[in-house]
Amino acid sequence: MRLGVMLRREVAPERTADYARGVERLGFAELWVVEDCFYAGGVAAGSVALASTSTLAVGLGVLPAVMRNPAATALEVAALARMFPGRVLPGLGHGVAEWMRQIGAFPSSQLAALEETTVALRALLRGETVTAHGRHVDLDAVALEFPPAVVPPVALGVRGPRSLRAAGRVADGTVLTELSVPSYVRWARGQVDAGRAAAGRTDPHTVTVYAFWSPDPDALRPLVAAGLRSGAVDAQIGDLAPDVAALRAEHPGDDAFAAAIPADWLAALTVSGPPDVRAARLAELAAAGADTVVLVPAPDDPDDALAALATAPAG
Repeated sequence: MRLGVMLRREVAPERTADYARGVERLGFAELWVVEDCFYAGGVAAGSVALASTSTLAVGLGVLPAVMRNPAATALEVAALARMFPGRVLPGLGHGVAEWMRQIGAFPSSQLAALEETTVALRALLRGETVTAHGRHVDLDAVALEFPPAVVPPVALGVRGPRSLRAAGRVADGTVLTELSVPSYVRWARGQVDAGRAAAGRTDPHTVTVYAFWSPDPDALRPLVAAGLRSGAVDAQIGDLAPDVAALRAEHPGDDAFAAAIPADWLAALTVSGPPDVRAARLAELAAAGADTVVLVPAPDDPDDALAALATAPAG
């Protein structure tokens, strides 16, 4: 299993280069950048990370599919893939519905938009001439002048059954968000495999799992609380879901909710604690189907994050 590290959205863009070099120096295989509205652009951050390092693979995880025309996305990804062959890991997602509505990009069908965009992007990166007149994508004989010699794998950052099956049908990988317990990873992998079987695909498909990481579980309490408060990850937390819902109802205030999260929940939902406990957690995720685990450190400050990661380079 490969280990990566996330460049959290809270990191100012001008800190990207130093952080990427630090992650590479610590021996991690991948760095994943985040594109959340309205922080730093994922393509720009990924470009700087790639240019600042020599071996690190950089994931764009994930770009909202509807924010860019697929031809524009293909231009950016192809350029990066030619300049940094074998090191670019593009990812697409639905985009947070609230943000996509805010910028006037919410599609009539999120699933159709994501699937059509992915099909077009992968074809363009393969050097094909693409004509597509779908519900969201409208291209007429579009082809890249500089398609990459090493075609990068396109992953989808999704979580529900229909979207996971679509990832299996049309993508090369799947990205699962933080707070994904092993049972969910196993289930998600099954949904992906069902989509792959329906499409007759036998090529490789990589499952990447984001995981909050810290030697100190309590340092992750605010991040875990923020994720659990929304309810968006309820399907990912397994048997904890009913208890989390009850705790939300009991503690409507953010601080009180965070303080009330039991220690065993933190252990179940994160890669944290002593080295042997963290190693066991990573092994559980690998056994459930994770090919790569991307560690999400607790500190907002990149120097503090690197210092923490340096204390346990093996994860």
